[in-house]
Amino acid sequence: MNVIARDITKAFKDATVLDHVTVQIPAGRVTGLWGINGSGKTMLMRIICGLVRPTSGEVLFDRKVLGRDLAHPLSTGALIEGPALLANRTGFDNLRLIGMINGTATDRDIRRAIAQVGLDPNERKKFKKYSLGMKQRLGIAAAVFEKPDLVILDEPTNALDTSGVEMVKRVVAAERERGAAVLMACHDKSVLDAVADHVYCMEAGRVVREEDPR
Repeated sequence: MNVIARDITKAFKDATVLDHVTVQIPAGRVTGLWGINGSGKTMLMRIICGLVRPTSGEVLFDRKVLGRDLAHPLSTGALIEGPALLANRTGFDNLRLIGMINGTATDRDIRRAIAQVGLDPNERKKFKKYSLGMKQRLGIAAAVFEKPDLVILDEPTNALDTSGVEMVKRVVAAERERGAAVLMACHDKSVLDAVADHVYCMEAGRVVREEDPR
């Protein structure tokens, strides 16, 4: 899947959050978004996911326009801001409930994804008892376990230690190798430079420059 967010503007009464932003997210590549808090990264991701409608511009999934040709994004897994999962369910049960919506992931897929992010698939602890780092790891697993064509990760290294950051790099590399289009926002430029094929640098709701770290 190839995704394009084209000429996206998002304005509220007192502020313009995104100002004519265009990004391309091709299949089999990692596209990075870099910028300080408030630069517009998360809002752009919400619009691509169909959670927020742009004031103007359009998002295309293989040339099909979101909101016109598509009611919702096709084959997309996302972690935006933080994982919103059921507090009184285990990690495995949370992912199984998500998987029931599309019915494309098996229990084996769920266990593999949980192990991939460094958690125990057989952990019986409820999500509310997880540490912040464990919650973040499970959120990453939730974004990838169904093998979606588009993976969106908003600050996936938040609350993670050094081993967690390395895990994120491995997961992102595996998703690229699988052929997914990956969009990742990160305030740590060194992490983006290690994994991204192309980086859009954002400031005050605009793309101010582009880089090709790889």
